[in-house]
Amino acid sequence: MKIGVREVLFRIQYFLIPYLVVLCGCFLIKLLYTRREIYFAVNGVYNNIADFLAPYITDIGDGLTIIILSAIIAFFNYRKAFLLTSGYLVTSIVAQAIKYSVYSPRPRVYFEQELDKIHFVKDVYVVGGIQSFPSGHTVTAFSAAVVLTYVIKNKMWGVALLILAMLVGYSRMYLSQHFFEDVTAGSAIGVMVTVMWLGFIDSKQFLRSPRWNRGILKTLKA
Repeated sequence: MKIGVREVLFRIQYFLIPYLVVLCGCFLIKLLYTRREIYFAVNGVYNNIADFLAPYITDIGDGLTIIILSAIIAFFNYRKAFLLTSGYLVTSIVAQAIKYSVYSPRPRVYFEQELDKIHFVKDVYVVGGIQSFPSGHTVTAFSAAVVLTYVIKNKMWGVALLILAMLVGYSRMYLSQHFFEDVTAGSAIGVMVTVMWLGFIDSKQFLRSPRWNRGILKTLKA
């Protein structure tokens, strides 16, 4: 079966179409409001439940989560596990390359003279430094959402996966780890790079072999 970018876009349409609507909304927000206004609008709305949930939600975008999920999927299908893992690796490399090429202080550094005005979640370490752009967790969350939408049978799950990825992005702002533009760019990088990667790698013949389309459970039974 021949796979290309167009085929990938078609398969993830239930994720992609609402994502593009949200992305346009993000661009509009950025045009209308400053970095400071957006940051304090997000930071000013908090409660104990959100403080409790945000650290767990943000961990969904952690590389370890993707590795564990890929390992679980490998029990059923090597190809799908490979696509998820490789998508994570490729997008992470791109994100890190941008991070260390762009001077972008994180919120804790950017607002270092106004830390008393900021709500920080208790017991959560807030990263400093100048590698804020883009948000790596957001890149990973959106990359994983694209891959899972692509490989799952019921494509309508793409909507739920989009919402989950958006929650990860929001958690990065809520926890004062990133700015709005870091998260927005991270989502776009995660989606675009993953779509291109899937269009390239999933067309390779070796991934279509019976060996790659079974998992550890079937291998053990053989």
